[in-house]
Amino acid sequence: MKIAVLGAGAWGTSISVNLCARHDVRLWARDASLVSTLRADRANLRYLPGIVLPPALALEHDLARALDSAELALAAVTTNGLRETLRAMRGSGRGTPLVWLCKGFESGQAKLPHQVCAEELPGSVPRAVLSGPSFAEEVARGLPAALALASEHPEFARMAARALHGPTLRVYLSEDVIGVEAAGAVKNVIAIAAGVSDGLELGLSARAALITRGLAEMMRLGVALGGRAETFMGLAGAGDLILTATGDLSRNRKVGLALARGTPLDAVLAGLGHTAEGVHTARAVAALAQKLAVEMPITRAVCRVLDDPRQARAAVQELLAREQKTEY
Repeated sequence: MKIAVLGAGAWGTSISVNLCARHDVRLWARDASLVSTLRADRANLRYLPGIVLPPALALEHDLARALDSAELALAAVTTNGLRETLRAMRGSGRGTPLVWLCKGFESGQAKLPHQVCAEELPGSVPRAVLSGPSFAEEVARGLPAALALASEHPEFARMAARALHGPTLRVYLSEDVIGVEAAGAVKNVIAIAAGVSDGLELGLSARAALITRGLAEMMRLGVALGGRAETFMGLAGAGDLILTATGDLSRNRKVGLALARGTPLDAVLAGLGHTAEGVHTARAVAALAQKLAVEMPITRAVCRVLDDPRQARAAVQELLAREQKTEY
């Protein structure tokens, strides 16, 4: 199959490397200078160092050429960059079936990716979301991972899942687009909280409590948005949350660790060198939760720490001082 991967960050590069062993893959980046560097180095030293780009992987900075005769497009840009990418796709005149890999809410409007797609793409374009526990470096190295692909187009979902499924990459089908997206967005916020907890050396018991109660927050918001509760117990929910909240490769966890040390957010992000979706998502999630009357105390605490890292211990104390209640 001819596949166009849109976005040459860590995840776009990783999925391209993984897929090009069995497909004709073109990796597109908006920045022509980045594409030139990738061609010269045959590596993405900025976003995915240590991974060699296979000779079969084509690199493009012209979107029309990247999409030319493509049977499937994978949008691996950030959530905030998705709308612009979709508009460029539409301007190219191609109606390529789309799978997006981004996680989070669009800043300002608190819209999930499927809502952005509905506004920017013709309804005739088949589409799906791919999400789940996966670090880019590990997928690029061919280590085992499992993901969930959700779509309202069953036939397209089966085709896309067959294309993406491989020897070390298992793809499971779902119809719950909202649940998969909401889980992928909120888990990044909870991962920041877990990083703060670890940075303050509160212990493994505290981290486990945060992950568990964070999962409850994810589920409450997701169900309020129209997702299914069982989705949050699967790969896109519990699976991705556990990985992001505990794994040393997690950018959102690294943000929490740095905030716990009192590092200002601007300095944290500058040192990270990558996008940490949880930072942009936290406030959107908190505002949406307030609008829907969904209780999300951990998310509120994360927003407090993002505004002022010196409030980290106070935010933890506020969570511990909440009124006793039944678990369910």
